[in-house]
Amino acid sequence: MELIGLANYALFMGVFIGIYALLALGLNIQWGYSGLFNVGIAGFFAVGAYTSAILTSPHAAGRIGGFELPFFVGWLGAMLAAGLIAWPIGKICLRFRSDYLAIATIGVAEIIRLVIKSEPALTNAARGITGIPRPFGDLPYVESQMAYLAIVLVVLAVAYVMLERQFNAPWGRMMRAIRDNENAAQAMGKDIAYRRLEAFVFGAALMGLGGALFAHFNRSITPEAIDPMIATFLVWIMLILGGSGNNRGAILGALVVWTIWSVSEIATDRLPHEYAIKAKYIRVFLIGLMLQFVLRFRPEGLLPEPLRGDAAAVDRSTRR
Repeated sequence: MELIGLANYALFMGVFIGIYALLALGLNIQWGYSGLFNVGIAGFFAVGAYTSAILTSPHAAGRIGGFELPFFVGWLGAMLAAGLIAWPIGKICLRFRSDYLAIATIGVAEIIRLVIKSEPALTNAARGITGIPRPFGDLPYVESQMAYLAIVLVVLAVAYVMLERQFNAPWGRMMRAIRDNENAAQAMGKDIAYRRLEAFVFGAALMGLGGALFAHFNRSITPEAIDPMIATFLVWIMLILGGSGNNRGAILGALVVWTIWSVSEIATDRLPHEYAIKAKYIRVFLIGLMLQFVLRFRPEGLLPEPLRGDAAAVDRSTRR
């Protein structure tokens, strides 16, 4: 039974690693390639989760929704809703820079969370939405977990391939040029404001998809699940640790950070109750300590942004 329990937990971890990898890829579009300091990830995560829940869950009295649409329609709706919400937010907030943009986005995320928590007709307020269907949810428990993990990995692989193609295409080169030297890019006739907004919307759509995957895996979504610590700051740690500007680094960061987060939780749960409550802070300490080591000895992350073009040629020449 112990081995079966560990296998089930490994499947659970795999699903969450895939979901967080999607969130990290979305943040990589915004920060890694565009330099947009978005600290409102939890807001777009919530929009995606609740949109998919409303579209796919069964009817409930006193609440809008219950359309019982297929799960893939809910996921597409989650991406569309997160992108549509991000558009006006980006139009207003992207005029700010650096710290001010961070303050604005975290404020927007908190507004979204409070609206969700206090709107009974749409989100069922603090009670949240239950009965969200999981793909292959009628299978036995382990088989259902395995099937959902396979779906998450396929979605992650598709997102990774599409982003790699875009980042190596003219669009990606243009976004890096805007990030590295905005004045030079503007002098070349690039529409800086529109391209920043474009990256912000694309990243938010991917975060919304991550929220939808989370809701369908848990079969419910409540305001408590939209914790900024879990849905925002942990994603930032994943990207910083894995390597900003590198899609493989974003995925690696999600793997490393969530593994440490989960394994440390298992270890602390085995302690006596009076120690287990205090020991839960150990995993926060471990993540912070690991981040400090990475920032001190490898500030570019475990997998740095790959050099391209002239920069790669200069790097090769210096090694000779």
